[in-house]
Amino acid sequence: MSHTFSSAFSKIMDRASAGEILNRTELISLLQYPEISPEADRIRTLASQISRERFQNRGVILGQIGYETAPCPGNCQFCAFARDYTTLPEKYQTAEEIRIVAADFLAHQSLFALFLMGMHDFKFDHLLDIINTLSEVLRSDIKLVVNIGDFTRSQANELRAAGVSGAYHVLRLGEGEVTQLEPVRRRETIQILREAGLEWYYCCEPIGPEHTPEELVDQILLGREFNAFQHAAMRRVLLPNSPLARHGVITELRLAQITAVVALAMIGNDELRSIAVHEPNPLGLCSGANAVYAEIGSNPRDLTGQTEKSRGHSVVDCETMLRECGYPVANNGNFSPVPLCQNGLR
Repeated sequence: MSHTFSSAFSKIMDRASAGEILNRTELISLLQYPEISPEADRIRTLASQISRERFQNRGVILGQIGYETAPCPGNCQFCAFARDYTTLPEKYQTAEEIRIVAADFLAHQSLFALFLMGMHDFKFDHLLDIINTLSEVLRSDIKLVVNIGDFTRSQANELRAAGVSGAYHVLRLGEGEVTQLEPVRRRETIQILREAGLEWYYCCEPIGPEHTPEELVDQILLGREFNAFQHAAMRRVLLPNSPLARHGVITELRLAQITAVVALAMIGNDELRSIAVHEPNPLGLCSGANAVYAEIGSNPRDLTGQTEKSRGHSVVDCETMLRECGYPVANNGNFSPVPLCQNGLR
C-alpha cells in the first residue's frame, strides 16, 4: 500500500537530511504523528541514518552503580526512592564495597564510562572517598561520571579535580509539580557543571502517555541550548504505589520515535558524542540511539535493591544488543573502537 507524505512533512525530512537545524514547531509536528504511522517510520529511519553517519556506526556502553538507597525528600512520583512511595530499605555501600562491585564493569574493554549514582541528598565527602578509591583501579580509557542531586560550583570544581569527567543532570518532565525539587535549581546545576568544564549527560525523561509533544520538545531543546555531551530519551516505568501509575506507560515504539526526534533536534550541536535510549532496547538503537546502560545496585526504575538481578542489563547484554542492531564496535572512553561480543563470545 502506497502512502503519500505531505509537502510540509517532506520539507522537514529534507531539511534534516541536509543537516539543517529544525525549529521547535517542526520538532513538535514530528511528535504529533502516531508511532504506527508511515511518518513515524520515516522519522525513525532518517534519525538512524543520521546518527550512524555522525557517530561512525559505533556504539557506546555505560555502566552505572547505584551505591545507596534512602527515602528521598525529592519525592519524585516516578522514582522508586520517593519518600512517600518507596518500599526499599535504607542502604549505603562503602567505598571498598563499591570498588569490588566496579570490578565487574572494569573487566570489559568496551566500557565507555562508569557512573556513580547517589541520592538527591548525597553525602559529598563519601562520594569523594568513593572516587578516590576507584581512581586506584580505573583505567585511563574509562570516563568517570556522577549522577547525583544538585551541587554547587565549588563541588563541581572538586569533582573535576578528583578525576570526574562529567555529570548526568536533568530538568525532568513535571519538575516542581510531580517532584518537590525546584526547577530553577535543577537548571542552575546544569549551568554550573557546564561552566566547570564537566561533560553534560542529559535526557528527555521520564516520559509518560500524558506528556504532550510541546512538553517533550521543550525538554529536548534544553539539551540543545546547553550543548549536551550525551542526549537521550527514557520512558517512565510503572511504579504501582505512585499516583502516576494511572497514566500507564508509553510503548517502546513511541519511545523510539521520541529518541529519533532527539537525534534530529541535535543536528548541529558539535559537542554531542552519543544518544542513549532508556531502558536499552533494539527499537531505540535502530531509531537514532547508539548508547545503552548496564546497571548494578539501586535503580530509580526498579523496586529491588539489586537491579542486576531484575531490570538491569549487564555489559555483555549491552554488547550483544548493539551487535544485533548493527553496531560491530563500541567506543571506549578514549573514543577508540573496541570489537563487540555477541552472547558473551568474541
